[in-house]
Amino acid sequence: MSATPPTTTVGQSTNIAWHAASVDRPTRAQQRGHRSAILWFTGLSGAGKSTLANAVNGALFERGLACYVLDGDNIRHGLCKDLGFSDADREENIRRIGEVSKLFLDAGIVVLTAFVSPFKADRDKARALVDAGDFIEIHCAADLGVCEERDTKGLYAKARSGVIKDFTGISSPYEAPENPELKVDTGSQSLEACVAQVIGHLEGKGLMAA
Repeated sequence: MSATPPTTTVGQSTNIAWHAASVDRPTRAQQRGHRSAILWFTGLSGAGKSTLANAVNGALFERGLACYVLDGDNIRHGLCKDLGFSDADREENIRRIGEVSKLFLDAGIVVLTAFVSPFKADRDKARALVDAGDFIEIHCAADLGVCEERDTKGLYAKARSGVIKDFTGISSPYEAPENPELKVDTGSQSLEACVAQVIGHLEGKGLMAA
């Protein structure tokens, strides 16, 4: 999918025009030798999203693929540092990531996003930005109890005591994907097994070739 003029409204922006790129996505794929895609890792805090995304990123890089991780905490240090954790701010956070991911996709890069992204509607909006097959939702499935045991930052304890408000899984809901492209049992499987599962899925979808 090459960058095409948006079919939706442009919000408050006026007097703007869409400029076509001189190099399109298929040309970049041909040069790099592989397709681009959005790998959207979602799950509870502590489910292993960032760990798995970075491990998969390393495996793809070793195979020569152009790839990049967008991590939830890292993004909130810059692009989304003005946002809190209310439902409205979570929605805007994912909206921005969806748009940024679309840019990476057009640039010919495999972009791996590691965000709780708790609401199905927000994930669906991100999916709708790109063509079918370009958005691969990966549910990092780990029970709440496992996530709490892994919580080195003590966030769950703070949430249960009321220190942290709007915390997903405790005082704010997590809507698990109903039909993700891939469900990985990050709660019980080893990291190596989880990486192998993701890589196997990508190979099966032909992502490794242009």
